[in-house]
Amino acid sequence: MDAGVVAIDLARDLLQAHARTLALVVSTEVITGSWYTGNDQTMLLSNCFFRMGCSALLLSGQRRDRWRAKYELRQVVRTHRGAEQRSFEAVYQREDNSGRRGLHVGREVTEVGGHALKVLFFATLLSGNFVNKQENKPYIPDYKRAFDHICILATGKAVLDELQKNLELTPDYMEASRSTLHRFGNTSSSSIWYELSYLETKGKIKRDDRIWQVAFGSGFKCNSVVWRALKRVRRSPYGPWIDCIDHYPLREES
Repeated sequence: MDAGVVAIDLARDLLQAHARTLALVVSTEVITGSWYTGNDQTMLLSNCFFRMGCSALLLSGQRRDRWRAKYELRQVVRTHRGAEQRSFEAVYQREDNSGRRGLHVGREVTEVGGHALKVLFFATLLSGNFVNKQENKPYIPDYKRAFDHICILATGKAVLDELQKNLELTPDYMEASRSTLHRFGNTSSSSIWYELSYLETKGKIKRDDRIWQVAFGSGFKCNSVVWRALKRVRRSPYGPWIDCIDHYPLREES
């Protein structure tokens, strides 16, 4: 689910070592490889909420390509909590009692995901200055001040609701994630690129805007990448949203 960000990190390292080259990153979800044919309910979930999806992006390490590039890669942060048994077992592939292999998704996955996300700013918690003395709660950064747009992996409505609440995000910051989930379902690692395409098609990306993409995955991992827009990204006549963008964002029924 977070393979796209992992690939970006790998591509960045390769381009630093071989600056005068290009790197093509392809993010895809192929559900046939993990399709489960048994009766274990915790392993049937993956059959229900994953969808086929694919995206591709071209990265360059050459300065001469800067004028045509849309974004500049600013930061990649990867966290892994696999040392904790509970985190490891939240999402992992195993066999059921009949020997059928499938992807197990535990009920604790939302909580574990929240803990993995907190690791991204755990360093700030080491200082007592970031603890609310009255409520004895850890400081939660105001992500709305740090980023202009946020693309959270479109896993499911409950997960997005929980993240919006914990990160104190406004509906505008969740628009791309919720719209992607409604239109394409959970396309796993490629969903954050569908979300970025949504923002572009809506004409929301302006020069110097900061975009934060957050993805989760088995392990349990939480990986994120930050981009800075080098120009105003204009609406493309191509892409997955071109025939339906005017139907979004969805209006909530009163």
